[in-house]
Amino acid sequence: MSRNETLWKEALKYLPGGVNSPARACCPVGVEPIFAVRGRGSRIWDADDREYVDYVCSWGALLLGHAHPKIVESVASAASRGASFGLPTPEETELAKRVARMVPSVEKVRLVSSGTEATMSAVRLARGVTGRDKILKFEGCYHGHVDSLLVKAGSGALTLALPGTPGVPREHVAQTLTAPYNDLGAVQEIMDREGADVACIIVEPVAGNMGVVPPKEGFLEGLRRMAADCGALLIFDEVITGFRLGKGGYQELCGVTPDITTLGKALGAGLPVGAFGARAEIMDRLAPDGPIYQAGTLSGNPLAVAGGLAGMREIERDGFHEDLDERARILEEGLVEAISSSSIDATVNRVGSMLTMFFTERKVDGYAAALNADTETFGAFFKAMRARGVNLPPSQFEAWFVSSAHTEEDMEKTVDAVRSVLSEIT
Repeated sequence: MSRNETLWKEALKYLPGGVNSPARACCPVGVEPIFAVRGRGSRIWDADDREYVDYVCSWGALLLGHAHPKIVESVASAASRGASFGLPTPEETELAKRVARMVPSVEKVRLVSSGTEATMSAVRLARGVTGRDKILKFEGCYHGHVDSLLVKAGSGALTLALPGTPGVPREHVAQTLTAPYNDLGAVQEIMDREGADVACIIVEPVAGNMGVVPPKEGFLEGLRRMAADCGALLIFDEVITGFRLGKGGYQELCGVTPDITTLGKALGAGLPVGAFGARAEIMDRLAPDGPIYQAGTLSGNPLAVAGGLAGMREIERDGFHEDLDERARILEEGLVEAISSSSIDATVNRVGSMLTMFFTERKVDGYAAALNADTETFGAFFKAMRARGVNLPPSQFEAWFVSSAHTEEDMEKTVDAVRSVLSEIT
């Protein structure tokens, strides 16, 4: 029995489903997960010392790849001074200051410990500011495992075909309105009917949890206008896209400024962290200045902040995102060429350094189109790619992530593997 198999059997005894997050279980693709023991740059090694080119990248958090020397050095230095204090530290303010400088919508920031905490807190803030209860979200968009945000959620819930989940009170579901992503007409109908009771519209500006789906022209601008017209707040969930698609997130690129922004993943450079921010007049409604309560013992954790600061310094370099996008473009072109040379129906969606290869001949521009993808073929593709040393997200409905550590050699290895696999599973 391999070391991976032994670890899996042991994990099943003590962890629900053998994992601490369902997306890691690999159930939809019919294999057991590998256990990572180390990573360096674009590569990871499993418990049997097999090497893989990694496109999971901690689900998008690792813009700089694994074990970047400057991040390792910064975190180790912080750990030597103390892992947590329960008191303010100078570095918390420095990280918040950088975020406020980089992200257009943000003047003040509250650090938390995860993306889920960030979205949960942003929704509470919006409800507190507006005095309203209802929220509008989009089918296939995942905003963490918050009760009211699990309705028609993407990511693991979509992968496991879970339309909702036991444990979420019906009253919470009743306060959540949903619309198809990229369908402004449907949003307008809802806002015409319910707008006076809607506290916020929350959206991934680029959907990344039903696979990568870019916004149609005018979609985000329309949401901005509709929210303002009815007195609701617009929340951009940039937990995935923040700092990955641009220094100021996708909002910097599209020119649409939300009222509240949530951040995570790349903000901590691989350490657990999240944040939400907005104009000062909104953020000042939070305790202790205002009446809206939010707190966290490990918020602004020194190790996460140290990693985040080291990462921020690197991505602020001139040309960083242009170089990252070019690496992803090379991969995209290789995938498209490999598909065109095969008899498999597939298409590639890419925005910046995020991409998804959908096994469908249809253009994927929303939730319904994503659901049309052939998950059985994806499962065969995933297994064959892993056997060739390429680690992909184990779901048709997730993004592949390219880091600044990925090389042309990595892209060639990946495209060669794709070309071989597509001919094999035809």
